[in-house]
Amino acid sequence: MAVAIRLSRHGAKKRPYYHIVVTDSRLARDSGNILETVGKYDPMQTKESGKRVTLLSDKIKAWLDKGARPSDRVYKFLADAGMVNAKPHPVQTKKNQPSEKTLLKLKDREAKLEKAKEAEQAAKEAPVASEAPVEAPAEAVVETQAEAPVETPAASAAPEVATETPVESAPETEVAPEPQATAEPAAE
Repeated sequence: MAVAIRLSRHGAKKRPYYHIVVTDSRLARDSGNILETVGKYDPMQTKESGKRVTLLSDKIKAWLDKGARPSDRVYKFLADAGMVNAKPHPVQTKKNQPSEKTLLKLKDREAKLEKAKEAEQAAKEAPVASEAPVEAPAEAVVETQAEAPVETPAASAAPEVATETPVESAPETEVAPEPQATAEPAAE
């Protein structure tokens, strides 16, 4: 027969009270077929209270010597009373830590941020005039938009592409007025 030392519930609804009993482990918790009552547990008492757990140590030691196995909760009570050695805490799993794949993604993101910061610092240190993009005056942009031919459905259906040549020449006209505009204020 497999003998267990475990809790058996008594008390009222929402007011539990447990007997620590020795019973056959194959029977139901509150079956009533107990071999012996070896203590009491009142969870409604404070943890510091001496009435929370009451153990009959000589009876418990006798049943442990006969091979009775305590449940997890009863084992904790016995360890607190110094009757058995406390179980070591198991090594916790690392589920709360990020996976290796996530760590690699974080490292890549940090590397990209560092490169971006280095690029910003390099841009600040480099001379601004040589890297500034050349912009066309607003008047030249308006003229090129007016000169661009408007496509009609008939023109777009035609196999000849005559509209691309003026559009390609448009950037050349934007660049030409720029030196004149910069030269005039210098002459004054």
